[in-house]
Amino acid sequence: MSEPAWRASILTLMPGMFPGPLGMSLSGDALTRGVWSLEVHDIRDAGIGRHRSVDDTPAGGGPGMVIRADVLANAIDMHIAPDDARPRFLMSPRGAPLKQARVRELSAGGGAIIVCGRFEGVDERVIAARNLEEISIGDYVLSGGELGAMVMIDACVRLLPGVMGADTSGTEESFENGLLEYPQFTRPREWEGHAIPEVLLSGDHAKIVAWRREHSLALTKQRRPDLLTEEEP
Repeated sequence: MSEPAWRASILTLMPGMFPGPLGMSLSGDALTRGVWSLEVHDIRDAGIGRHRSVDDTPAGGGPGMVIRADVLANAIDMHIAPDDARPRFLMSPRGAPLKQARVRELSAGGGAIIVCGRFEGVDERVIAARNLEEISIGDYVLSGGELGAMVMIDACVRLLPGVMGADTSGTEESFENGLLEYPQFTRPREWEGHAIPEVLLSGDHAKIVAWRREHSLALTKQRRPDLLTEEEP
């Protein structure tokens, strides 16, 4: 069996958290079928001394601990081949926000190498030395980068060929066209006094497209006006 075209490599202090949700539903099925692969590496493999220490106190003082540059660099070098061309990421609340356009770009590539920070973060020097791109899934702080890594991987994997049921499943979702997705309905036709909009039952494709566009735009204006560009009506 050939190696999956899309590979995710994780460096973490919490390897037991994986695959977690990635082993279920669409991503889990695709993992079982070999559409993509997941490699999980313990940063502590490169730890120092009998207790495999990985962190130390912050230079200049302050609370918490910081993952050492030498330890993290050694862990990366130990588990990732020097000629591996996949992009390298560090999950970080100060990173650039993960957007759907970047997800689509990554899903079209060969995969990703993702470092999951813990404690107060990682020594700044290793970020540049090992070419780690900081990326964030939102303006909040988690206990570590593992959940963020799962979010990134899930977003990418679902776009891989053969993962979703239909080739068009991902083309009309929120953020794919710069707008939030239009409201969705299904049977029953009427529920608790609320009916499905008649236009969606009309069979008139042009009217349905127009209705969906109108409601996508209205929802975006109401909930996420920051997504609208000057070109939008």
